Amino acid sequence: MAEDKIIQSFDPGAIPAASDPCPFCNIAAAYAPFEPSSPPPASSASLDPAKLAPSAFVVLSTPTLVAFLDILPLSHGHLLLCPRAHRPKLTDVTAGEAAELGAALRLLSAALVRATGVPDWNVVQNNGAAAAQVVGHVHYHLIPRPEIRASGRFSESFTMFGRGVRHELDDDEAAALAETLRGSVAAVVEEEGRKGRL
Repeated sequence: MAEDKIIQSFDPGAIPAASDPCPFCNIAAAYAPFEPSSPPPASSASLDPAKLAPSAFVVLSTPTLVAFLDILPLSHGHLLLCPRAHRPKLTDVTAGEAAELGAALRLLSAALVRATGVPDWNVVQNNGAAAAQVVGHVHYHLIPRPEIRASGRFSESFTMFGRGVRHELDDDEAAALAETLRGSVAAVVEEEGRKGRL
């Protein structure tokens, strides 16, 4: 299946040129929508992370948006959510896309807490290079924030807005986490549906 792989180099410290292919558009094009309440199994070719390079670990894929693990996570479970259509900044999304992104942020937040066991998280959205937006395709970061002070690690801090050390995502861990997150999304959809909240 190597001939089907889209190879794209990625330098997280570089601001891509306007003519460079958009990595988020590549992910949106490579991964078909699936029903959040019944995602395909991890073994499905439709979810194969190796369709792209770097690998993409999709958690939610609808006709309008896609969510996937950040390849340079700030913490375990760091997700990105973006519209499928290329929209450079938040002001470029349609009203319908904005509504779906908002609903997905709520859904993914609940699934992230369930999957990671971390009850606190950040939702971050940057617009433009001066605001630390590296990929010129509007996206939200959902970043779990485990409590570090309670464990006595007062000297540690979290990386935020591109500062500090970020480590590459481990493919095996990412595959397992993405599967857990898809299951958590499905469980939240089912619970919310029973409560009449979706």
